[in-house]
Amino acid sequence: MKNITLSAPEPLIEAARQRAQEEHTTLNAEFRTWLANYGQRKQLAGQALKVMERIGSYASSGGRKFTREEMNER
Repeated sequence: MKNITLSAPEPLIEAARQRAQEEHTTLNAEFRTWLANYGQRKQLAGQALKVMERIGSYASSGGRKFTREEMNER
């Protein structure tokens, strides 16, 4: 695993470190999660669009607008 150095204002680092501790994790673990998501954002967005297109192919209202009551029916 490669090490990197980041710079940020000390109050931000302390606030993030405190939140990580409250969530029983570490800043390193949270950064690795963020980095993985950030690096795959375009790929994940493309996958989400494909899912939406696939759903749209069989879940269409035919252009019909639903009333508020219809949208809130359970």
